[in-house]
Amino acid sequence: MVGIVIVSHSGKVAQGVKEIAMQMADEKLKMVAAGGLGDGSIGTDAAAVYNAVMEADSGEGVLVTADLGSAVLSAETALSMLGEKLKSRVAIADAPVVEGTIAAAVTASSGAPLADVKAAAEEARDARKLE
Repeated sequence: MVGIVIVSHSGKVAQGVKEIAMQMADEKLKMVAAGGLGDGSIGTDAAAVYNAVMEADSGEGVLVTADLGSAVLSAETALSMLGEKLKSRVAIADAPVVEGTIAAAVTASSGAPLADVKAAAEEARDARKLE
């Protein structure tokens, strides 16, 4: 099953998103929150994201969702530290962190491949468009 990593500037936000998404997911889904800095303050840490990716990987891929631009930069930095084999199984979703993570969790729980999990997360961008 594809794993999921949630990157947020806030550890509480990352944990909250994980908590919500896991209510909709298979309990076997590996989802890891990588929020805040080690001292509990606001920020992102590429090393924490790297460790989260390693923890979430079951061999079928890992999708990373992120809350703000610098969280994406930390995720990209973490990916650059991965070996080529693992790096080829990791993707960063261009998606809203809450809606995208939930959609990804549901799709990953169905056993879908990484490309489908990423697509589900990114389709969540349009879920809240008002007419």
